[in-house]
Amino acid sequence: MPNQDVAATWEYHDGTKHTYESVWRGPRTLDWPNQPIPYKIYTTLEPIPLPRDFPPSALPALDAIAGDADAADSERVPDLAAVARLCYFANGVTKHLRTFAGEMAFRAASCTGALYHIELYFACADLRDLAAGLYHYGAHDHALRLLRAGDFRAVLVEATGGEPATAAAPLVFACTSTFWRNAWKYRARAYRHVYWDSGTILANFLAEATALRLPARIVLGFADAAVNELLDVDPAREAAVSLVPVGRGGPPPPPAPPRPPLGLPTERLSPREIDYPAIRAMHTASSLASGAEAAAWRGAPPLQPLPPPAGPLVPLRPLPPDAEPRDPIETVILRRGSSRRFRREPIGFEQLSTLLARTTRPLPLDCADAATSPLSTPYLIVNAVDGLAAGSYVFHADRAALEQLRAGDFRDVAGDLDLGQELAADAAVNVYFLTDLRPLLARFGNRGYRAAQLGAAITAGKLYLAAYALGLGATGLTFFDDAVTAFFSPHAAGKSVLFLLAVGHPARRAPG
Repeated sequence: MPNQDVAATWEYHDGTKHTYESVWRGPRTLDWPNQPIPYKIYTTLEPIPLPRDFPPSALPALDAIAGDADAADSERVPDLAAVARLCYFANGVTKHLRTFAGEMAFRAASCTGALYHIELYFACADLRDLAAGLYHYGAHDHALRLLRAGDFRAVLVEATGGEPATAAAPLVFACTSTFWRNAWKYRARAYRHVYWDSGTILANFLAEATALRLPARIVLGFADAAVNELLDVDPAREAAVSLVPVGRGGPPPPPAPPRPPLGLPTERLSPREIDYPAIRAMHTASSLASGAEAAAWRGAPPLQPLPPPAGPLVPLRPLPPDAEPRDPIETVILRRGSSRRFRREPIGFEQLSTLLARTTRPLPLDCADAATSPLSTPYLIVNAVDGLAAGSYVFHADRAALEQLRAGDFRDVAGDLDLGQELAADAAVNVYFLTDLRPLLARFGNRGYRAAQLGAAITAGKLYLAAYALGLGATGLTFFDDAVTAFFSPHAAGKSVLFLLAVGHPARRAPG
């Protein structure tokens, strides 16, 4: 089976690493007239407007981000208002800003290059105020388009090999990526961004689902062709990357109606599209052929315990509950934005501790559980944290403590690792997510690469939100892959970098 030939992952991963040579080989300009539009727009389907009135939820944002809510076993069937909230606070347009190119729409979740290549679809049973069907969410007008009438959940249950949360859910979302919309700027490395950007969206999604007391699970084990055929997308250009069953109860999925090809016209993305074969090759190599293969693929990841601490261990010291901010998650999502500058001012160790304690808990993934190691480990460069010495650290989640690897001022190093940008040097702390891909690929095949990238991105997305809940700023950054591993070695020897998030006090740019 192609998924088991993990040479494809190493060819892609090593081939898309940033090196000093690849970044500085020569200037590269962007083809601005050919920039893709940031939406999928069906040109012949009538919009189904969604509610826009979103009263704040009662659960504080930090509790929603951490997943701290009652996990009732009772029936939990969402209605149209819940669908609207999930779509909007995961991938909706939340603000418009003036830029050098004119007015630009920004979304609820961070996206590399603000290129917004992730789309949301869902299949549902009859819900209150919404008939059973397959729908697409249009972020440009906060409305649904009905692609297929009828209950198609059985297709997704079969594609997942009967995954229990999918079989029990009245509503199942699908995230897709339209590759060209991100590859226009990032070329073949855009396949990493498929999971980075869907991960930050899913962090928002999970937090809002928790606030609504709706169970949600992220399913990566599914037959790719079956899901893509249901959505009627061409997997060479747009492909499903995750499923998210939401809710519990209601009638079980009936046999699905016929699903002929739709061929629905959509607005052209740009005058011309450039193909990046490495993206298609990696996605094909990590695809599963059937529900049976998906069921066999699913399971717990291999244990990857960290070695016993060899350096000073600093226990986390989170804020006491009565000192935590109480803003609801909706307020935090609307406040969030990628910081473009940081003030060189320290954050508190209590703030950093709260960030780590609230965001590094086990994820509701079908390829992970609370009894196994996380899919990645946070490594930190601490520039300015009151109560914590500057230096490099690794986070031991099982001990709720940071192990100091080296003491010292590494601001300049952090900037160098971030392709020479100032953001990482100015930030109070930089959090790098690293993993040993070898055991993950041995257990999950090439699809383990999808899982590793997505798992790190969801946790980073939670950290992103938690920073804003605490009144801080954050931004995702890119990096020189092997240089980061070398910096954290020997502890990180053999590991790969998956995500980098910088956190600090945001600063406004000076006028002009």
